[in-house]
Amino acid sequence: MTWWPIGASLFASSEGSGLFIGLAGSGAAGGLAVAGFEWNATYVLLALAWVFVPIYVSSEIVTMPEYIQKRYGGQRICMYLSVLSLLLSVFTKISIDLYAGALFVHICLGWNFYLSTTLMLIVTALYTIAGGLAAVIYTDALQTFIMVVGAVILAVKAFNQIGGYDRLEAAYAQAIPAKTITNTTCHLPRTDAMHMFRDPYTADLPWTGMTFGLTIMATWYWCTDQVIVQRSLSARDLNHVKASSILASYLKMLPMGLIVMPGMISRALYPGAVWSGMGPEPPSLADDVGCVVPSECLRACGAEIGCSNIAYPKLVIELMPTGLRGLMIAVMMAALMSSLTSVFNSSSTLFTMDIWRQLRPRAGERELLLVGRLVIVVLIGVSVAWIPILQGSNSGQLFIYMQSVTSSLAPPVTAVFVLGIFWRRANEQGAFWGLMVGLAVGAGRMVLEFLHPAPPCGAPDVQPALLGSIHYLHFAVALFVLSSAVVVSGSLLTPAPQGAQIENLTWWTLSQALPLGAKAGDGQMPQKQAFWARVCGFNAILLMCVNIFFYAYFA
Repeated sequence: MTWWPIGASLFASSEGSGLFIGLAGSGAAGGLAVAGFEWNATYVLLALAWVFVPIYVSSEIVTMPEYIQKRYGGQRICMYLSVLSLLLSVFTKISIDLYAGALFVHICLGWNFYLSTTLMLIVTALYTIAGGLAAVIYTDALQTFIMVVGAVILAVKAFNQIGGYDRLEAAYAQAIPAKTITNTTCHLPRTDAMHMFRDPYTADLPWTGMTFGLTIMATWYWCTDQVIVQRSLSARDLNHVKASSILASYLKMLPMGLIVMPGMISRALYPGAVWSGMGPEPPSLADDVGCVVPSECLRACGAEIGCSNIAYPKLVIELMPTGLRGLMIAVMMAALMSSLTSVFNSSSTLFTMDIWRQLRPRAGERELLLVGRLVIVVLIGVSVAWIPILQGSNSGQLFIYMQSVTSSLAPPVTAVFVLGIFWRRANEQGAFWGLMVGLAVGAGRMVLEFLHPAPPCGAPDVQPALLGSIHYLHFAVALFVLSSAVVVSGSLLTPAPQGAQIENLTWWTLSQALPLGAKAGDGQMPQKQAFWARVCGFNAILLMCVNIFFYAYFA
């Protein structure tokens, strides 16, 4: 495939409707800094194209478990990664998509939240049975295009509504709800809302965590995730891989203006106005996006801890022209359903092929089909049961919840991939115990977070010191270092890997038969390849300059 559809697809894969709701919600709750999650992808996408893909091409693999199998040998690491993938599907994909879809139906139609969830599941089940995976692939590209066009129109209308970008800071600073809790400050917008780089000790998104911890999590997502890497591996040659990463990086700069700032505007427009006290309280003056009183939040979005997640749906309902509003809602719901369908398909395949076949090698097609369907039912059940926990965690911010879960589970996997690529001595025993120790520590923190969620406004903070004093992004760094130390120690205490587990599989033993400018069988002239390689290199430097400029401007 050529570079531009791959670049667009990389962007589309990471920008589902759940992310629209989550990013805008975090923008409404805390300001611009959440856009750092998108901008940080620039450097990791460049690492994918210049470092990781050449190694995957050299090792002649198709899937990520296949690379791990070749590099480390044995079955247990692959089995663990399959189980982890299923866990992450429940915690960060299915439950988030169900929650986001139900929230949209709840805001648009005013239906009960759990009735909306059931409706989403029934329609998705029909969609899966009638259309299958082909329907998902054909509709994804069109849905993303319409969502982005809709987002541009909505952003323009939102900025017009507050009087342009110049008024954003002042408008956001005044977004104070009508009903507040006495002797608290949680109803006030953050004073550092317009800053990307925030205090490393007291901020909601410290710059140290956003620089180091986020890079570790982003490396897991962009460089070791099957969905992402598979797209890059479908490119014609490595120059197309590089060009697609550069395009995706430029596109990842858009959410700041198209999603995060409109989320802030939504809070400025719909925080709730002050009621004079004469006559019954008009519903339009009740607190919405910026609510802090639990009863108000429960009325506005069904969650007591906060309603920042409704920022984007609220803008769509209030500002979009009638025809476009219907189209935008339909497209976002369809994108959520297609996302759910593809997760259901991949999760059932993963369980039946990677786990069930290991447990029952003689299982027939009929048994595998039945098990695959049962897995989907179990995943749905667990995900629906998980939604109330999701609603109450991380101050009700969908996007921050997703990153918090990732910070507990992803760093050990990043450590195993990075050490496997850059350190020849890394072996299966070291990698396995690095993953196990990382899982024990990461899962321990995650369980603590769900047992002791952040208290609502005005309530005493009874969280353990481990949660209060160590930010989840800083925890990701500590978990990465711990897992790496265990991998290194375990590898040095056990026999070195065999030559077959290193040849063509690390950065230092790349296959010389495959020049970095082309894949095997590519008939392009070396001079032409070298020219485009220089063009890609120049564009990568330009991209980093643009990225650094934006970071510095909003720092």
